[in-house]
Amino acid sequence: MRFVDEFCDPKLAKGLIEAINGLVDREMVLMEVCGTHTVSIFKHGIRNLLAPFIKLVSGPGCPVCVTAAQDIDKAVWFSRQRDVILATFGDMIRVPGTTASLEKQRAKGRDIRVVYSVLDALDIARSNPTKRVVFLGIGFETTAPGIALSIHLAKEQGLENFFVYSCHKLIPPAMKALLESGEVRIDGFICPGHVSTIIGARPYKFIAEQYHIPCVITGFEPVDILQAILMLVKAREKARVEIQYSRAVKPEGNVVAQQILAEIFEPIDAAWRGIGVIPDSGLKIRQKYSRFDASMAFEMPQDVNRVEADLSGCICGKILRGMATPPDCLLFGKACTIEEPIGACMVSSEGTCAAYYKYMLVTNDKRVDKRGRV
Repeated sequence: MRFVDEFCDPKLAKGLIEAINGLVDREMVLMEVCGTHTVSIFKHGIRNLLAPFIKLVSGPGCPVCVTAAQDIDKAVWFSRQRDVILATFGDMIRVPGTTASLEKQRAKGRDIRVVYSVLDALDIARSNPTKRVVFLGIGFETTAPGIALSIHLAKEQGLENFFVYSCHKLIPPAMKALLESGEVRIDGFICPGHVSTIIGARPYKFIAEQYHIPCVITGFEPVDILQAILMLVKAREKARVEIQYSRAVKPEGNVVAQQILAEIFEPIDAAWRGIGVIPDSGLKIRQKYSRFDASMAFEMPQDVNRVEADLSGCICGKILRGMATPPDCLLFGKACTIEEPIGACMVSSEGTCAAYYKYMLVTNDKRVDKRGRV
């Protein structure tokens, strides 16, 4: 398949691996900030193919994982209200809040519906005019334009019973927060391809200019990722922002998507699970469209806005900040599995814990992939 098969070519991959390993003579810590990259790196065993000098760490690149427990609590509260249908993407159902999840609420009879698109939620609102439909809007800059468009359509079509609870997050502010914290060393960023199709390359420039750390926007096939790592290795002496994923990402991004985002949303400080509040890292519905904002349309009790409480023993927060790996958690693979997840990093298919669990085995304190390679 054009633009896919060539980026899975074993010969190309082998050449890139040899080039990377031949150039690296000191430790480099590279962070991917995209859950799809995390899964691809594990799936293809990329960590095991690189020289020990190259250390790949996972950051807060899973939108499900970084949704704060208090936001799940609010979604649970919406689902309990009279004549409310809560619509959400399927991967949010099992994410834990402070005391409950949407899955548990649905088991109690709450009308919680899984949709594949926000347009499905609009259809539910049209078909149920006596109900209030609240869509749980999560995701990074990739999904936010579609949800912004749904609000625009709801206004055009006069849908008075459609609301969005926006939990959207923005990637560049999170990257800045990680660098400012100084908790983990980062020598280069593998930047998200999906997000960058929307925002382009320019929003990452401050990382190269202010922190002197190179960034490479890359695709998701093994050759994509290996080429990005080679570009980061070559750029260590002169930090810059580069696009490996040029078949999908333009420097200016998707201008039309950016315009609809700017029309509907404005930046706001937002809470990230395990990280805390990051300035201007969320999206709030603008005043012009505030009648579609669920947080303003409903009178929510103050006690719902509780402080996030860590699940006993779960270190998802440290994993999202790149400070720990799943095997460091005492729950991993024991009390916390894909079948019975405890933390958000195991719930989501793009979570770091889920990737480790699916593609890695842990024996004698060694991380070994399921083909037996250390």
